[in-house]
Amino acid sequence: PLVLQEQNSYAGVTNKLLAKKAAVICVAYDGMQRYFPARKIVKTGNPVRSDLLTIHKGDPQAYEYFGLSADKKTILVIGGSLGARTINQSIMAHMEGLSRSGVQFIWQTGRYYFEEARKAAENYQDSPLVVTDFISRMDYAFAVADVVISRAGAGTISELCLLAKPVILVPSPNVAEDHQTKNALALVNKEAALLVTDAEAKDKLVATALELIQQPEKMELLSENIKALAENDSAGRIAEQVLKILNR
Repeated sequence: PLVLQEQNSYAGVTNKLLAKKAAVICVAYDGMQRYFPARKIVKTGNPVRSDLLTIHKGDPQAYEYFGLSADKKTILVIGGSLGARTINQSIMAHMEGLSRSGVQFIWQTGRYYFEEARKAAENYQDSPLVVTDFISRMDYAFAVADVVISRAGAGTISELCLLAKPVILVPSPNVAEDHQTKNALALVNKEAALLVTDAEAKDKLVATALELIQQPEKMELLSENIKALAENDSAGRIAEQVLKILNR
């Protein structure tokens, strides 16, 4: 017996081929009957790290960990362990404006781009800007983040839904069938996220983030709408589907 889990809003080629033989297909998005037989689909969401469920927004320890102030708004920029080149270039292109904004930034660059980013930030050492190649305490990073800038991978989106974080998504163009753009649009179409394309990011990303963080009502709307898309205990629900088949 075969159980599939499709993490993205656009089904991958392999899962489409395997769907004919699958007993159950666990999905994370609505509308997946476009790709799979409706009778086989169970919406479970994507599994996420359990430590994210214990996050307390505004945790004083989290601000202390990053050396930031609880009295200022914070933007978290994440690009995955390898980093996201366009996001990093967008931040580097607007360092002057960031330093004058009064907003705090945690900038996770990825290891490939860390040295370049560190050098770009050297002239702004008095600014509340944390530059790091990797964040080991993502629970703390999310606890202090008022707005998140991120790629649109399925796992990250699932985490942001559970955490109800206002997010600006910059889909990677270097993925199969442009599935990150489709993931992002699934949220944008429900007013649950903002989207800045990779091509537009250098011109628009920082301005969009600084504009959003000054609009509490819009942030609240994004937070409420993305939270409505969250799926709890996805790992357990997928396991239940496997056990049902084993017990038949």
